[in-house]
Amino acid sequence: MIIGIDVGGSTTKIVGIENGSVKYPMFVKANDPITSLFGAFGKYIYDNSILLSDIEQVVLTGVGSSYITQPLYGLPTTCTDEFIANGLGAQYVTNLDSLIVVSMGTGTSFVQVEKDVIRHIGGIGIGGCTLLGLSQLLLQTQDICWISELAKKGNLENVDLQIQDICRTSLPGLPLDATASLFGKIGNSAHPEDIALGLLHMVLQSIGQAAILSALNTSIYDFVLIGNLTQLPQCRPIFRIIGEMYNARFIIPEYAEYRTAIGAALAYLKRKDSCWPVGAKAGK
Repeated sequence: MIIGIDVGGSTTKIVGIENGSVKYPMFVKANDPITSLFGAFGKYIYDNSILLSDIEQVVLTGVGSSYITQPLYGLPTTCTDEFIANGLGAQYVTNLDSLIVVSMGTGTSFVQVEKDVIRHIGGIGIGGCTLLGLSQLLLQTQDICWISELAKKGNLENVDLQIQDICRTSLPGLPLDATASLFGKIGNSAHPEDIALGLLHMVLQSIGQAAILSALNTSIYDFVLIGNLTQLPQCRPIFRIIGEMYNARFIIPEYAEYRTAIGAALAYLKRKDSCWPVGAKAGK
């Protein structure tokens, strides 16, 4: 078994790849990356009755992996670039030669994949932490499940200014219910559920629009969404509308929130040249 681990600042995601199949995806939260990593790994092997001798390689990625300076439990341990992991994880099982990976984490990064060439093409500082921070200010909570449930009762017309609010007829390529200004219609009549929906819509639509712009001057129309925000029930309908507007396809693959960890394991299996010993600098 090859173990791929995506080490975040406080959340670690871990999967196994065995005989080409994804095994037992799991995530653990903690106050720091080292606690999160060792907690995730210990729980993973214990809950799934995995022996250390069953593990051929451990591959780390993510911002928290830089804190790890020695092999995990004496096992062969390497690191790989997070953007390489994003590309490999998103491309896996999609059978696409050309795509852009939209990794929605703390912020959002865009990775272009053209067959075997994977490169980071940019990103925006809008993501999960944007949603949580604004929710704390406007709704006095960072409970993402509560925010999502509250948003199901919201009415976007009480929050966003739409084309139909400022124009009698639709514009070329823009239906009347297209957004003219996010939160441009907010007023005293907006309820907490409207604000919750508006926040979700603002973050997800901004990411979607930025993804479309990232593909300008290319022939790419396929976008693979990965990261925790893909699990929000509002994610699919919002990106479906964006896709229809721009003749693009947004794909949310199975285990979307674990795709970076999956890609880390695949880096060892497919692109060993992209891995380096734990504790060493990237590419050394």
